[in-house]
Amino acid sequence: MDVLRTLGDASVDSIVTDPPYHLTQASRGGHARTNNPEMPHGRHRIGDKGFMGKVWDGGDIAQRVELWEECLRVLKPGGHLLAFAGSRTYHRMTCAIEDAGFEVRDQIMWIYGSGFPKSRNLHGEHAGWGSAIKPAHEPICMARKPMVGTLLANVLANGTGALNIYGCRIGEGLGRWPANVIHDGSDEVLERFPDAPGQLADVSYQAGARTTQNVYGAMNRAHEPSAERVYTDNGGTNFAMKPGARRLDAGTAARFFYCAKASRADRNEGIGGSETPVVQTEATMRDRETADWPERNGNFHPTVKPTDLMAYLCRLVTPPNGLVLDPFMGSGSTGKAAMREGFRFIGIDMTPEYIDIARARISHELARTEEVERLASMQQDLFATA
Repeated sequence: MDVLRTLGDASVDSIVTDPPYHLTQASRGGHARTNNPEMPHGRHRIGDKGFMGKVWDGGDIAQRVELWEECLRVLKPGGHLLAFAGSRTYHRMTCAIEDAGFEVRDQIMWIYGSGFPKSRNLHGEHAGWGSAIKPAHEPICMARKPMVGTLLANVLANGTGALNIYGCRIGEGLGRWPANVIHDGSDEVLERFPDAPGQLADVSYQAGARTTQNVYGAMNRAHEPSAERVYTDNGGTNFAMKPGARRLDAGTAARFFYCAKASRADRNEGIGGSETPVVQTEATMRDRETADWPERNGNFHPTVKPTDLMAYLCRLVTPPNGLVLDPFMGSGSTGKAAMREGFRFIGIDMTPEYIDIARARISHELARTEEVERLASMQQDLFATA
């Protein structure tokens, strides 16, 4: 809040952030706000702990209207906000965003196959029963600061208000229209999608039917099914293929942008770190809470978002050369993504060791981006003089 207040009015083009989810004891079973006199303004005590026992996930900062009012102030008219949240606390954050004056435009769902439940499993005659299911999605609130005038007038005046649809199309050619679903490409997710031709409607066999072009791009029409064509990869929609397999315009309902969770290489670029996993794949919640993250992993932040995902989100809502703000920077994935996409960046975080990690990751990506641009420029000069 202190740093946000130093930023000028209407000075940033977009906000892409992953704030605390506030997975506290109150959000598990009680009311997130209480009338306890020891908690001023109905908020949690300073020092409360949330996800994996982290103090920064306690409290309720992402659920405060005054936080999002500051974000609204610094955004240009029509500027977009993308904010991640936990599935059980999304509603409180989103209500605060709306109460601050934002227009809630949509909810993007990031779906993944990895993850682990923080479940208490029972024993004895109740063996097999527990207290939680495995998390498999995180919602992202898409909101926009009210525009001045029409969309076109606002874009012309401020560069903000519109989404970069063509720049975020998925697949070959023009590709599929960006949707409000993102997934990690895992078998667990892909198997949930239907793989029948036409999926939810009959396949069109009329070559002249172009009514879906704006949604699917230049889509090749199907031919009448026949035995010899069933497994022919011709870009039509009448042949069988495993969900998620790449082909021209056919495919399953899983044809959305996909991005796996952050790899160790992604987490640790620019800062080093061990190649050995901090915990094993089947580790319990207690194993994860007691693991020596700083010793075994250069980037020991426990909730690192993948750079590819943050780059896609930044590109969707930020105009060229725009300024991206992340008020909850963590280990700097948004900033790293902003460097990769050619944007400018402001990041804020309260934890000094995370800021050091973020600075190293962002600087590393910026240096690599500048080197790529330098080599591309040299290549252009060679072609020009050839």
